[in-house]
Amino acid sequence: MCTMARDVLRGLTKTEVAQRLSEFGPNALPQASARGLARIILDTLREPMFLLLIGAAGLYLVLGDLGEGLFLMAGALATIGLVVLQEARSERALSALRDLSQPHARVIRDGVEARLAARDLVPGDIVLVGEGERLPADGALVAGDVLSVDESALTGESAPVSKRPLTDGETADAGTQPGAETGPYLFSGTLVVRGQAVARIGKTGPRTALGKIGVSLAAIVHEPTPLQKTAGRLVTLLGLAAIAFCGLVTLAYGLLRQDWVGGMLAGITVAIALIPEEFPMVLAVFLALGAGRLARQKVLVRRSAAIEALGGASFLCVDKTGTLTQNKMRVARLWTEDGDCLVEPDTAPGGGAEQLLEIAGLACAVRPVDPMDKAVRALLTPRDTVSPVTASEPARTWPLRPEMMAMIQVWSAPGGEWQAAAKGAPEAIFRLCRLPDDQAERLTSLVEEFAVQGLRVLGVASCQTKTPFPDDPVEAPFAFAGLVGFLDPVRPDVPAALREAREAGISVLMITGDHPATALAIAKAAGLDVSGGVLLGDEIAALDDAALAERLGRTRVFARIMPEQKFRIVQALKAGGQVVAMTGDGVNDAPALEAAHIGIAMGQRGTDVAREAADLVILDDSFASIVGGVRLGRRIFANLRKALVYITAIHVPIAGVALIPIVMGLPPLLYPMHVVFLELVIDPVCAMVFEAEPGGAGAMKQPPRPRDEPLFGPRQLGLAMLQGAGVLAGVLGVYLWSLGHQGEEQARGAAFLTLVAGNLTLALADASSSGGRLFAPHRKIYWLITSAAAGFLALIFAVPTLDAIFKVAPPSPGLLASALLVGFASGGWFGLVRTLGARLPSRST
Repeated sequence: MCTMARDVLRGLTKTEVAQRLSEFGPNALPQASARGLARIILDTLREPMFLLLIGAAGLYLVLGDLGEGLFLMAGALATIGLVVLQEARSERALSALRDLSQPHARVIRDGVEARLAARDLVPGDIVLVGEGERLPADGALVAGDVLSVDESALTGESAPVSKRPLTDGETADAGTQPGAETGPYLFSGTLVVRGQAVARIGKTGPRTALGKIGVSLAAIVHEPTPLQKTAGRLVTLLGLAAIAFCGLVTLAYGLLRQDWVGGMLAGITVAIALIPEEFPMVLAVFLALGAGRLARQKVLVRRSAAIEALGGASFLCVDKTGTLTQNKMRVARLWTEDGDCLVEPDTAPGGGAEQLLEIAGLACAVRPVDPMDKAVRALLTPRDTVSPVTASEPARTWPLRPEMMAMIQVWSAPGGEWQAAAKGAPEAIFRLCRLPDDQAERLTSLVEEFAVQGLRVLGVASCQTKTPFPDDPVEAPFAFAGLVGFLDPVRPDVPAALREAREAGISVLMITGDHPATALAIAKAAGLDVSGGVLLGDEIAALDDAALAERLGRTRVFARIMPEQKFRIVQALKAGGQVVAMTGDGVNDAPALEAAHIGIAMGQRGTDVAREAADLVILDDSFASIVGGVRLGRRIFANLRKALVYITAIHVPIAGVALIPIVMGLPPLLYPMHVVFLELVIDPVCAMVFEAEPGGAGAMKQPPRPRDEPLFGPRQLGLAMLQGAGVLAGVLGVYLWSLGHQGEEQARGAAFLTLVAGNLTLALADASSSGGRLFAPHRKIYWLITSAAAGFLALIFAVPTLDAIFKVAPPSPGLLASALLVGFASGGWFGLVRTLGARLPSRST
């Protein structure tokens, strides 16, 4: 047993790990590989837009001019290349997020505890497992509590099974199967539902029971988000309408002009112009790159639909410990009947306080994970005087349970005695010690005093007996030892983050299981509104839904809350029309996280179950990261809306100039090569320029958007139509005037120049609606695209072969200047009106 204990404390060395990793490979199951370049290209070629482009290029090659056909084919390939580039960029972002979301494990190597990616585990590794965690590989329990493990993922049996520590003669890599009623063996993918312990890894990767069954991440199908489904339906409907319109234009052109080949090409041009194929690409790019931006803000997105909801959150329900506070407990006060001791940082107490601390140490985990256990051990370890016990591990442990909110451990002491220690909620310790009512009331007043100071309080009790310790610790003769007060300071960045949330119209609820006085003290220190007092879990249980909704309207601090009451809070807020974000870290928090619009799990102290139920994982557990995520969510939503408005707006003049001249009996203005050129401008603008725009200066000073407000609704559609109609009017005006004064090809050239200038100006006007300098660094990509478009237009008008392919001729200097001015005005008029409208109120004041 002593040898096993030393091995557990030491773990593997770096040399042993490297050797076994080389021999057994990583602890990972076969995964679906990321989409490669060939797969992205094939998926892109299935889009109707590109099929139409290739079809038009083929027709030109067969029936039309060879040069035009070759140019159109090159343009089609360039357009496809741009889309592939954006998809590959999104795929890289998603791959990086998958690496971030890999499961982790707590491992002991070279005698040091570390948190590593589960794929780095090797047979023989010593891992720490606890309640709410999924086991990272197959192995065996070697020390600690008796675990209760849910093996239903492998066996289908819903009832948890018990696991005992490994005994002499048993090995960690025995060929056992899951489902045994009791035993030491643990299996990858199963869930610890109760207990804390140490396990030795026996098998990894495909050699585990999970690997043999063939369950892998490759089987996980990622469903499209509601936003992607909506955009897909819209593109499908518009695509069908475009194809139908293509037939009508072909028929009209052929009947009116007796040119069926020209009619077919004109119809394809109209169809290409009408299909907004950028919608799904822009959504994919924004969601992938937005998730990447959130990850850099310490917010890991597990479900991309949460990005849309995040910016609209109206209530943030957050835990106190570790989110608003640092979750770095230190012992600040020790009370015994002999006296009251204030503990300075890194200073060990003496006398009765020292004895109290030693008893509390016996009730702590040997390798602590809980911050309070760590705080007690931190004071004890330097002196190496953790009570006179003979064993390095407790003989028996009773973890925290709902019916007994205390942890109890029994140790072997000299002379055949048993030393038991308990620590937990003061009221639970009072009951365990069977204290008289008057003493319990006096101590309760003392606990209130601790709590008002913002201290978290634990009661401590001890029991020493020569008789066998009872199976039920409630029957043991425990004696009250004292109270331990822990200080957990507020995070330095929390007050500023709370102010920002308040200015953004977001209500913040602090939810904790702590004492109400402690909760109020921390809330005041953080800057929360405490005018509504504190609402207790027992009071919530007594309130009906209407009364709870009324209290939620004015109360911001909640104490002594159980996980099921978190769920009620979420349901009541949702019933009131609020968009709710809820944080959680425990197994029992999963229902509340699932019920919330945005479930937020803690990355450092959260359980695997909480992370699986959540939409977001906060990697640093900080409230400021949550508010930063809301800020970034608002930015992503606003920029995505701008991009969709721009895409819709620019397709109005493209479709209009492709159709109206044909109906009016005028020479065609737009040919497929013109549309290809425009797509080469539109695609990178809508995906790269709009995504890079920063959030508006006042984005976090506006209330959350209404819950039922769509991303792209009638208002956005109307705005797009208005903007597009402005550009269309400018282009048609230039074309009609030019046809009356100059040749057809000059008129087409001037109108096309107006269309491109209007397109680029409209993009700048829509993208810069949030303000910022015209030549700000983030707009570099816009000016690069504009410069490239201007350079290519100059080549078209300067090179005879190109102007013949585009069927244009250089306009006169006066017409050229007029076309540019009309393009700037038709694309920028709305932005100018919006800017003036925003400035008028400030001038009037």
